[in-house]
Amino acid sequence: MKIRRSLVVLCAAFSLAAFVSPALAQGKLSNPAALNEKAPATYKAKFETNKGAFVVEVQRDWAPNGADRFYNLVKNGYFDDARFFRVMPDFMVQFGINGDPAVNAAWRAARIKDDPVRQSNKIGYVTYATSGPDSRTTQVFINFKDNAGLDGQGFAPFGRVVSGMNVAESLNSEYGDGAPRGRGPDQGRLQMEGNAYLAKEFSRMDFVRKATIEQ
Repeated sequence: MKIRRSLVVLCAAFSLAAFVSPALAQGKLSNPAALNEKAPATYKAKFETNKGAFVVEVQRDWAPNGADRFYNLVKNGYFDDARFFRVMPDFMVQFGINGDPAVNAAWRAARIKDDPVRQSNKIGYVTYATSGPDSRTTQVFINFKDNAGLDGQGFAPFGRVVSGMNVAESLNSEYGDGAPRGRGPDQGRLQMEGNAYLAKEFSRMDFVRKATIEQ
């Protein structure tokens, strides 16, 4: 899914990968419906990247459905080794497509209901990408500026970066927007081919080493 300043676009459907990943073989991330733990009222998620770390503080009452999904994704390692595949200076950085095509196939239809927009998309606030009503899955973005224009389009922030915003702002932006509008990766290929596609054609893309829930 993609967000734009004035519109959203729907990702194409992608075929199931023809192999079973280690994560799926272990049962981890193979059944999105089973990863439905209710998140704490407030929690922090630490993202260790190749550029350093940033911490997202989530307020469940801002967007309960989004907060719960994010909690389960982080806790179960979904973001580990994920690339920051869409970095647009003075707008946002987007991530949340897994590096394993089989994991992507398992989560592609795992949509959550929309939350009312209770916070504005201010700098540092974290929000899901969406392709329309009730279509949020795993992709999120960090606002690089006050993007209040997104509020009326239904983009509901669920947390904010409370430390390491300089790390987020330093992520490699040379590829910019995704294809076909920019030089960045095609999301269809990324879903189907995973990190192998990015390593081959976007080798300088920054990535999450590990994401964890801070106790």
